[in-house]
Amino acid sequence: MAKGYWIPHIDVRDAEGYKAYMAATPPAHARYNGVALVRGGKMEVVEGRARARVVLREFPDYAAALACYRSPEYQSARPRRLATAAGDFVIVEGYDGAQPAGSTAPPAQAARKGYWIGHVDIVDPEGYKAYQAANAMPFSEFGGRFLVRGGTREVTEGTVRSRTVVLEFPSYEAALACYRSPGYQAAKRLRDGKGQIDLVIVEGYDGPAH
Repeated sequence: MAKGYWIPHIDVRDAEGYKAYMAATPPAHARYNGVALVRGGKMEVVEGRARARVVLREFPDYAAALACYRSPEYQSARPRRLATAAGDFVIVEGYDGAQPAGSTAPPAQAARKGYWIGHVDIVDPEGYKAYQAANAMPFSEFGGRFLVRGGTREVTEGTVRSRTVVLEFPSYEAALACYRSPGYQAAKRLRDGKGQIDLVIVEGYDGPAH
């Protein structure tokens, strides 16, 4: 079964006040088995725009991700965030289809994984398919796998582009190296002009799950 994901992008105005929000959310996440994959951390905006803080939280399925957001536990915590931060928030269904072939990259020594989080408006669907075919090789080389690849979604706050993609890599360094590689840059040239994208590469989180 495909998993579900929260992807908030946040600009924090009041750091101390925002801590009260974070302290209030664990009951909701624990009830719905939401696990933090990204929670701040190092990041690089490689295309388009992004807010200063990115969060990626994984749930057992899309229904659980939606239910957690709508739950009394989370809705009681949410006003603390709205009072201290501005953000865009999308809840999206995970991907359970075919993945790039097995990685040839060496096992990562770092405990933290790396992620690409992208939001795309495709303006030439047929032309975009050539990019999708060409990116499989660099994703395989650097150990990337899709967590989200389009799919059902709900934008609960703010605005994001019409399609969401999330890739997980063995480390933050591998995620950056894949983007900068000749193989991916060749694939990217096939995407240029076919879609508009906001793409951030972020470091994974290895603290408490909830």
